[in-house]
Amino acid sequence: MSKAIKEFFTSETVKAKFTEMLGKRAPQFITSVLQIATSNKLLENADPISIYNSAAIAATLDLPLNNSLGFAWIVPYGGKAQFQLGWKGLVQLAQRTGQYKRINVTEVYSNQFKTWNALTEELDADFTIEPSGDVVGYVAYFMTINGFEKVCYWSIEKVRGHAKKYSKSFNSGPWKDEFDKMAKKTVLKHTLSQWGILSIEMQTAIKVDQSVVKDAETVDVDY
Repeated sequence: MSKAIKEFFTSETVKAKFTEMLGKRAPQFITSVLQIATSNKLLENADPISIYNSAAIAATLDLPLNNSLGFAWIVPYGGKAQFQLGWKGLVQLAQRTGQYKRINVTEVYSNQFKTWNALTEELDADFTIEPSGDVVGYVAYFMTINGFEKVCYWSIEKVRGHAKKYSKSFNSGPWKDEFDKMAKKTVLKHTLSQWGILSIEMQTAIKVDQSVVKDAETVDVDY
């Protein structure tokens, strides 16, 4: 582990900051951040302050930083750390609003897909059959408690094109190791940000996603 990162995160100032945000869960959270930094050579050599700010955002949103859970990630890019939201993190934040009756996002396989009408938002796909073949796209759906519904389908080519254009870390991190999870996050994020009911937490999460957080308290970010 980088000596600079270990000293930074075990300093009394940083421990006090996380204790203020997380209470008794702070030591466990700091340990998880150090484990994440240790597991990635590029992240281990990244600017400790950028790692701290990404971690502080996750703490503020009360999202665990555990790669296997997929709520949120800290990924390296250009000597700094980026905060990346997972689709499960988005669902978690949406559930907390109490405004969503149903919300989901899933892969669509070649044997399930028939047609998609972007104007009427009608997806003709059979989700009752066991999926087989390649993933051809991803679909997000939500219904609010007042009955408003939205369906959004993106082909896998559209997802890849969007990711290559907007994610600087497309060739590394979650996009490389967890493509399906990141693809589902991308489609769900687009759907919710365009048509969903967004709490302050959700607005913050969408703003900081795929950014280098320069200041977690003011939510000052650099894309």
